[in-house]
Amino acid sequence: MIEISAKDVRHWQKEIIEYRDEKGKPYSQSYLATLHAQLSAIFNHAVKFYDLKNNPAKIAGSMGSKRGGNIMFWTQEQYKAFIECVMDKPLSFYGFEMLYWCGLRIGELLALRGEKLILTPKTAKSVRTIYMPEFLNEEMEELINSMYEPDGKERIFPLSKRYFQHEMERGSEMSGVPKIRLHDLRHSHVSLLINMGFSALEIAERMGHESVRITYHYAHLFPSKQLEMINKLD
Repeated sequence: MIEISAKDVRHWQKEIIEYRDEKGKPYSQSYLATLHAQLSAIFNHAVKFYDLKNNPAKIAGSMGSKRGGNIMFWTQEQYKAFIECVMDKPLSFYGFEMLYWCGLRIGELLALRGEKLILTPKTAKSVRTIYMPEFLNEEMEELINSMYEPDGKERIFPLSKRYFQHEMERGSEMSGVPKIRLHDLRHSHVSLLINMGFSALEIAERMGHESVRITYHYAHLFPSKQLEMINKLD
């Protein structure tokens, strides 16, 4: 680590920023910012405890942006158009219903079982009770009742992340809605809650955000109160 200079870090940053995958897509701004933050944290640790002279990542400067650009999501109308196109596959239909109406992470969905099972969560706040609307509760009862002798220990969705990615692409193409990522269904749920008038604190609790500051990443989705203010002033 002593041999790594700020110039080396800048060279590494250039390679990471210029990277493109097989589809020509670069890393997101938020991912770039996270990479740099983690590298800088390692150097800070060495400065504090192992007498490293300075932090070359700090000298080189950051890359990316914590804001991560525009958050992609579907409106409720777009989701309804999409879900109609995957109803031919029950597990796809029920899985996407859970992702959209509960704001689950894909890993949380794939880990669901018929009995309570505690696994190591992403964060402490990830251990939470998520209440479902009545219609979704009925849909999940239909799914579980259709399973062959469920014993409570088997996964409700014995599928893979790749399966749902493929189904999302299929449904997007058939319905004509914009293509988004699986994780963007979680963003879509947040957008829905914002439009329903819930506060950032309430949304953070439901989503399992470690801090309400994470919820404020969606600040631009919260409707402006300017017109409401003017109307009340009038």
